[in-house]
Amino acid sequence: QVQLVESGGGLVQPGGTLRLSCAAPGSRLVIHVMGWYRQPPGKQRELVATIQSHGSTNYADSVKGRSTISWNDAKNTVYLEINSLEPEDAAVYICYADVTEFDDSGDKFYGRHYWGKGTPVTVSS
Repeated sequence: QVQLVESGGGLVQPGGTLRLSCAAPGSRLVIHVMGWYRQPPGKQRELVATIQSHGSTNYADSVKGRSTISWNDAKNTVYLEINSLEPEDAAVYICYADVTEFDDSGDKFYGRHYWGKGTPVTVSS
């Protein structure tokens, strides 16, 4: 039921900066974890970065030190910035969210996972 809205993908020059955002619209959910994964051509999906509701972050070694993930609670939106883009950063970037949802009766549904459609990122001059 939660549709993640991704933006920011496209063509980025080597050495440039990638800025991605992902929103989880809705008023009857609580977000516990949001973040980004990526899948390079011919490779498996891998973690890029995640952020939890209490602020704890997790970065892949490949982007740690040049990447920042942040969260706007009011907008239910996660932001990811990766500096010094390399050809190895080219991939389909996929937003991820772990949420608790509420139905009309007030029942809670914990640990629901959602994935975005994915946004391609190309690193080229």
